[in-house]
Amino acid sequence: MRTFTLIGYPLGHSMSPFIHERLFALSGKKASYTLTELPPDALAEKIPMLRSMSGFNITIPYKTDIIPFLDELDETAERYHAVNCVHTRDGHAVGYNTDCTGFLRSVEKFALGGRVLLIGSGGVGRMMATEAVLHGASLTIVEKDIPKAESLAEELHAVRPDAEIRVLDTAPIEAFDLLMNASPVGMYPNTDRCPVADDVLTRCDAVFDVIYNPTETLLIHKAKALGIPAVGGAAMLVWQAVRAHEIWDGDSYAPEDIAKIIADMEAEINRSFPVKEESV
Repeated sequence: MRTFTLIGYPLGHSMSPFIHERLFALSGKKASYTLTELPPDALAEKIPMLRSMSGFNITIPYKTDIIPFLDELDETAERYHAVNCVHTRDGHAVGYNTDCTGFLRSVEKFALGGRVLLIGSGGVGRMMATEAVLHGASLTIVEKDIPKAESLAEELHAVRPDAEIRVLDTAPIEAFDLLMNASPVGMYPNTDRCPVADDVLTRCDAVFDVIYNPTETLLIHKAKALGIPAVGGAAMLVWQAVRAHEIWDGDSYAPEDIAKIIADMEAEINRSFPVKEESV
């Protein structure tokens, strides 16, 4: 039986096995999908094991750290400088970024090319920032690690020299077409946290939160209460997994089957990780 895994740290909240097992079942493929939790600095010693698999996924904090261990990068991974999916064949490991597929499907109704406020500049944040500037956004990046964000800004200007980009350590109180949270603030179990202050949120026309656990973060809850269109990360997670199966096996799926997986996954998250009422 072919084997696949997700590497990252920590992984206690992960729904990846739930999603990938459903996708393998839909395509009639026999394969196992597991979680491989790697503590900091443990990545290198696991590379031989990972290469022996048919493929694997990568999440925080290894989306950029994995790159030196790969033989080749797809143009998506090159573009975003982050890898979340690897296909191994005959000892050759190729890195891809499938987060972009899930992300673009999630925000297709929002003004990605307008005034965009991005919280966080890690692996997924880099991808989101790149897509924003490629769509013509005026981008504000909020990041406590200013040198890290400034490095990202330089990379973005290499992609689009005329891009309007500024880096701040605190979210400004001004109008934005879209607020995007690419930070882990608000993720289970710390569900009582919000990445921006209320006076920032009230000036945003739409919200996207990459977090999928809980299915409705405090940020999403507050946005909806204010009548602001808001989307969480569940659909992005499933659609990026679909793209991984397209890469690994060339599979395709009916939209209604994917919608069912998204709904079932959200129900499973809500059952397995109940959020206290005072968190929202």
